[in-house]
This record gives sequence, structure tokens and C-alpha cells, in this order.
Amino acid sequence: MTKKEQVEGISTLFMPKEEMLEIQRKGKKITIGIPSDFDKVEYRIPLTPEAVELLVSYGHEIYIETNAGKASSYSDEEYRNTGAVIVDKKEEVFQCDLIIRVSPFDEEEVEMLRGHQTLISNMQLSAHCQSSIRRMMEKKVTSIAYEYLQNDNDCLPVVRLMSQIAGATSITLASEYLSNSRDGKGVLLGGVTGISPTELVILGSKTAAEFAARAALGLGATVKIFDDDMFQLRQIEEKLGQRVFTSVLYPNVLKKALKSADVVLGAMSFNSNPKFRVSEEMVMKMKKGSVIIDLNVSQGGCFETSKCTDLKNPTYEKHGVIHYCVPNVPSIVARTASIALSNVLAPIIISIGEYGGVQNYIKSSLGFRKGIYIYNGILTNHDLGQRLNIPSKDIDLLLAVF
Repeated sequence: MTKKEQVEGISTLFMPKEEMLEIQRKGKKITIGIPSDFDKVEYRIPLTPEAVELLVSYGHEIYIETNAGKASSYSDEEYRNTGAVIVDKKEEVFQCDLIIRVSPFDEEEVEMLRGHQTLISNMQLSAHCQSSIRRMMEKKVTSIAYEYLQNDNDCLPVVRLMSQIAGATSITLASEYLSNSRDGKGVLLGGVTGISPTELVILGSKTAAEFAARAALGLGATVKIFDDDMFQLRQIEEKLGQRVFTSVLYPNVLKKALKSADVVLGAMSFNSNPKFRVSEEMVMKMKKGSVIIDLNVSQGGCFETSKCTDLKNPTYEKHGVIHYCVPNVPSIVARTASIALSNVLAPIIISIGEYGGVQNYIKSSLGFRKGIYIYNGILTNHDLGQRLNIPSKDIDLLLAVF
């Protein structure tokens, strides 16, 4: 036995019985509900059949609303064969202990809850109103947002994966909306011998920006990256492995770049205080037929002219510029995005069961705790509280009470 093991053994020996009980894992079977998101124009599903099979092997029961995985090319039969229970009524799903989905929960769905349950989904600040949050609080639920979940390395795993997908997909979208197939101006995104390459301006320099830049550079486009963080600008150059145009967000430099841009991508990282970076006046001076893709629209948007759209009606035109402002861009490649999300969620749910339930796991996992915005009916997210004028409390202080 090593000296470290001896010390740990002695400390455990003199630990009060109550504390010893707290550190022991107690397996618990959880009922998990997955409602369909199709009516919200969201095509991803949080757990794949493979993940369901894994969770069922741990003894958990999973109830899935019929056709919930259809848009991700997963049939009810596939889920049934891996141990899930397929239900026709959404109300049945909303009686489970843990309910996971991709879209935020609306007021009508909150009414279906029996109360004292755990919800995991995207939060999307712009999707909530005061009444929906207050109703969640009245139901004494614990709500966790994908946007805030962290792992042991202080990384936001869901945000990072979805940003990778959104960044790469945005270049496919840009190419599509510049082409004649979408009534664009008929320009090839990239470069051809003897023709000036198209110009892409990216606002932001983190994950989504990196993957968008990689895809665009691979096609031969000219890429210009703006951010207010010099360290991040240096990092993205290193990651791309080549010199690209980078600049701090100086207004005059940005205005000049926007005037010649064919595509402008809003990829500023998640922020607690939304603030657009491009004014309507600057949009008015962009080339006719150019394309704006705002990946940050759910948090307020990078452009003054941004407003949320959906995958059924994804674009609108303003000042001669095509605006693509869908908040769930990864849903375009729903199967890939579902697998990525499932890879994060399945291990978390297994850990929740091993720790004896959500309440124990919250106390044990700091990263999971970071994702909570309502805890046992008490608002714990300061930014959401400020936005909706609802008092919030610190989660760490609450844990001393519950």
C-alpha cells in the first residue's frame, strides 16, 4: 500500500458515517422520456438507438414519443429493438423522472409535467418568457441547459460539438445561397483560375469560426476573421496552419471588409450579454446578393438586422442581403448532430444512475452543476434572471440547504 493510499484510508476511517454515505455511489434506475421535437422544426434527437441500448443495459427505462427519431433517420422499430418503449401520447413521456430533448420546453409542455422532475434541453435565452420560467419554478423542476454543461476540463462539450457542425455546415449553406439554385447571384464559393476568389468575413475566432474557415479555405475562398480577443486570433491562425487576414473589431476596417464580402458569418461565441456587432447601416452598404449567416441568433444575434427563422422558412432578404438566421443549424445534418449529442449525454445519464439520482450527481459533478438554471424550482441563472426580472440564487449556496 502506498503512503497516499494509507493516508486516504485513515481519513476515511475517521470520517463520520453520514459523510461516508454521501461519497458512496448508489445505483438507481431512472425513467427517461424523450418527446418529439418535430413540431418545433427541430430534427435532432438526444439519444440514438445505440445509446438507448446501453442505458437499458444499466436498468434504465426509456420512453420515446412515436416518430421522435424519424427526421434523424431512426425508426420507432430501431428504438423498440434496443429496449425503448414507444408511446403515442406526449403526456406519457412528460411523466418520466428525467426528460431530455433538444428544443426548449414551452408553457404548454410545462403544464404536462407532474412536477419535481429533471429537464435537460437547450435553453436559448430568446425562447423563454417570464411566465414559462415561473411555471417551471412552480412545478419545482430542476432544469439543465446544454449551453452551460461543462466537462472535467472546463470545456462546454455540447456547445463545442454543435459549433464544429454548425461551422462546417455554414459553408455548405453559403455556397448554396450564392448559387442560382436558391436564386442567389450565381457565384461559386471558392476560387477558379482567372477569377477573383469569393470573400468570407467571419465574426469570431472560436470553434465555429475555425471549422467554417477550414471548409472555406479548402474551397479556395479568401477568409477574413475579426474578433476582440487577440489571443484567440493568434490561436485560430495556429490551428488553421496558415496566415489568414485577422483583425480586431475596428469599425472602419470591418466596414471595408463587409463592403467587399460575398458571405458574412456571425460566429461570436456564446455570450451572456447579447450585443450585435454589425449595425443595420453597415448591412445596407454590403453587396446586393451577398449572404449573412448568423450562428448566434438565438443569443441575440451578431447583426442588428437578424431575427430568428426556422428550417421551413430559413431566409429573408433585407437591404438586398440574404439573411440566414436559423438558431439550430446543426439540425440540417440531424443524424450526425444526434450522434454527437448522444455521445455526450449517455455517459452523463449513466453517472446519474450510479450516483443514485440527479440530486446526488449535482453535488458530485461541478461541470453538471454549471448547466443548471433552475434548481428545485429556484432560478439559479443570473443572466436569465436579469433578462426576465426574476430574482436568482447561487446554486452552491442552495446545495447547503437541499
